[in-house]
This record gives sequence, structure tokens and C-alpha cells, in this order.
Amino acid sequence: MGSAAMFFQSASAFHDLVTRIDDSQWESVALGEWTLRSLVGHTTRAILTVESYLLLDDPGYPNVQNAESYYARVYRDLTDPAAVAARGVEAGIWLGADPAHAISDALSRAMTLVDSAPPERIVSIGGLGIALPEYLRTRVFELVVHSMDISRATGQPHGQSPDAISATLHLAAGVAAARGDGEILLFSLTGRATLPEGYSVV
Repeated sequence: MGSAAMFFQSASAFHDLVTRIDDSQWESVALGEWTLRSLVGHTTRAILTVESYLLLDDPGYPNVQNAESYYARVYRDLTDPAAVAARGVEAGIWLGADPAHAISDALSRAMTLVDSAPPERIVSIGGLGIALPEYLRTRVFELVVHSMDISRATGQPHGQSPDAISATLHLAAGVAAARGDGEILLFSLTGRATLPEGYSVV
């Protein structure tokens, strides 16, 4: 499955999950400092950024090689956790009274842009460029991981496909390897060691 198709599949599963959230759950604590609304808002940004970045000019060249490099270097160096948290809250407010409808509309707009993009389309992220298929791999990662977070918070099945979970796990392992942590992760996965406390690839 191509990255565009998997992005649409993962985003659709996320949307379906949101339709099953009970009205009484939206303001409950879901992940860290985020309420469920803020967590869903943050996850929705995996769709909104596709739209907003594709509306920018093509930078003309990729200087971020792949999704692994995005997380291992760009995301780590350019991301401010406080700003990420604040944008999640803002996106949660943006969802309004009918979050599922807002997400459906955003996905429709994003997929229109994805489907019309040329194969060689480069996405501009913070002044850097990454090929659209590789950027969509990062969006699948966000959708899958946070759908699981939402599932835990609500008790609803996350609905993400085995293929999407496998792709997300593959990317996570690739990020660990790109960061020089491949041996640590491999030993953990084969029962020879445990990951350091608090370890994360993002």
C-alpha cells in the first residue's frame, strides 16, 4: 500500500474513532496535560499540516532524506514540547461543537491536495524539504500512535489496521537506528535487555 492510501486509511480510522467518543469524555484527562479534546486536536494536526504544507510552494529540493531522518533529526531539533502542547489545545478548540465533522472536512481537503500533487512533490517543513510520500509516513505514525492513546483514554477500539501498525512500528525502529539506538532497541525486542526508563524515539 502506498503512503497516500495508508494515510487516508489511518486518518479515516481516526475519524471513525472520534465519532464514537461519548460527549461526557471530551474534557477528561487523556495524555499528560492534554484533555481528550486537546489530544484529538493534536492528532487532527496530522491531517491539517498536510493541507497547510501542500498549500505552500514546493521548495524544489529535498534536504530531509526520509521519515526516519525527519524524526531522528528535524523533529528532535526543531520541536518545542511546550509549543506542541499549546497547538494541541488550540486545535482542540478549533474542532468546535462537532469534531467528527471538522475532521471529515479537513481530511477531504487534504486528500484533494494529495491526490492532485505530482509524484515528485516536495513538502516544505520549517524551511526544509521532504518528499510528500515520506512526509505522509510521518503523518501515519502520528495517527496510529495517537489513535491508540485515544483508545486507552476512551475504552474504544482504535480501529487502526495491522498494516498501519506494522508501518508505524517499522518507522519507529528506523528512527531508533537513525539515532544510533538500534542495538538498544534490538536487545530489548529480543529479551536481552530493557529500554532505558522514559526512552522514546520522538
